[in-house]
Amino acid sequence: MIDVIDLLALDFVRNSLIAALLVGITAPLVGIFLVQRSMSLIGDGMGHVALAGVGIGVLTRTSPVWTALLATVVAAVIIELLRRTGRTGGDLALAVMFYGGIAAGVVILAKAPGGGSASLASYLFGAINTVTHADLTAFAWLAALVVLTVVVMRSRFFAVAQDEEYARATGMPVLATNVLLTVLVAVTVVLSMRVIGLLLISALMILPNATGQVLGRSFRSTLGIAVATGLLTSVGGVIVSFHADTPSGGTIVLLAVGVFLVAALASAVHGAVRRHHRAEEHHHEHWDECGHEAVLHDDHVDYLHDGHRHAAHGAHWDEHGHHG
Repeated sequence: MIDVIDLLALDFVRNSLIAALLVGITAPLVGIFLVQRSMSLIGDGMGHVALAGVGIGVLTRTSPVWTALLATVVAAVIIELLRRTGRTGGDLALAVMFYGGIAAGVVILAKAPGGGSASLASYLFGAINTVTHADLTAFAWLAALVVLTVVVMRSRFFAVAQDEEYARATGMPVLATNVLLTVLVAVTVVLSMRVIGLLLISALMILPNATGQVLGRSFRSTLGIAVATGLLTSVGGVIVSFHADTPSGGTIVLLAVGVFLVAALASAVHGAVRRHHRAEEHHHEHWDECGHEAVLHDDHVDYLHDGHRHAAHGAHWDEHGHHG
């Protein structure tokens, strides 16, 4: 087993953990609004387009991060303009753009110097150990941009996601707000492509928010749980991948799936216990002269009501069985 201290002494490990931390914060922050708008899989489409941008960057020997960002931002604007028109051909146009993007990326990377299957796989499924200082600097700026924008615009994003028509009626710039949110999705996709991969990034936007929805009781608590889950699974997944020698992207997603399943099971068990407890509760309060017979039962008094014995427990009444 590799010692944690020895791992942290390695430069690429520190870069990987910092990159995972940035992705773990930003992906759920943006993803929660996609879930509210029923656009959970938009991250996958953005990832397809980003691959074309990566291919252009490799082919032209420029930074794939910035060419991918340019491609996804342009796609984000087109997506919202197509949604705004509301035409039935909008879905078809999006499909053409998304699948055309990934096809173009595959072809361009195959022809680019230094391209090929290894480079393609690193972008599709993540290759966190290839994160450089230059990448990390770009990721940090992009993550700061996402977090700052969400903090400032959170109330508007929430209002538009809840009810676009009402937001439009109140004079809110709905189209501009939606374009900005979709651009943040594009930024998050580019930020995450080295850590988790373009084909898996949507999972880190959605799964932590699914966990937050299971455990949270308000938008604020749901968002907090989602971000905490994103941090836990991204950083934890990277650590596990180093020890188990597994791909970081797949490990992170499997960990996120596991956390969601545990949360869903715990919530289901808790709900069943609460329903059972409520079924046993008795909402008729008894007292010495309520007309129901009092029966001494061990160290307390039960009251007979409708053939059942009831006893006070704190602020509620529980059934202690049939009388007979």
